Amino acid sequence: MADEQKVRVLTVDDSRTMQGVLRKALSEAGYDVIQGGDGVEGLEVLEQADPAPQAIITDINMPRMDGFQFIEAVRSREAFARIPIICLTTETDEEKKSRARSLGATGWIAKPFNAEKLVWAIRRVTA
Repeated sequence: MADEQKVRVLTVDDSRTMQGVLRKALSEAGYDVIQGGDGVEGLEVLEQADPAPQAIITDINMPRMDGFQFIEAVRSREAFARIPIICLTTETDEEKKSRARSLGATGWIAKPFNAEKLVWAIRRVTA
C-alpha cells in the first residue's frame, strides 16, 4: 500500500496562516499538498507539478492575480481544463459565486471553514 499514489491538491492563498491550516488539514487526511502564494505563483506551481494536482483550492482576494483571473488562466490551459477548482474565501456575495462558476469553478466554501467539510469536498471532486 505504501507505493499507492496520494491524491495531489494545489492550494493558492496569499495568507501564510491559511496555507499552514490548509496544509495541515489536507496532509492529515492523506493528501499530497503543493502550494502557491497568489495566482501568479499558483500557475507556476501548477505548470511545474509532476504529477499535476487532481484538485485546486483557491482564495479569491489575492495580490498580482486574484482568484477569478487564476481560475480563468487554469481553464484556458488544455492540460488543466478539467481539474476541479474549489474557491475558499471570505467572500459570500452571490454575484462573485456566479462569476467564479461561470469562469469554471467547481465549488465554493466560505472562510472560516470546517476542515472536515473541506476534506469531504475534495474527496467528492476527486472521486
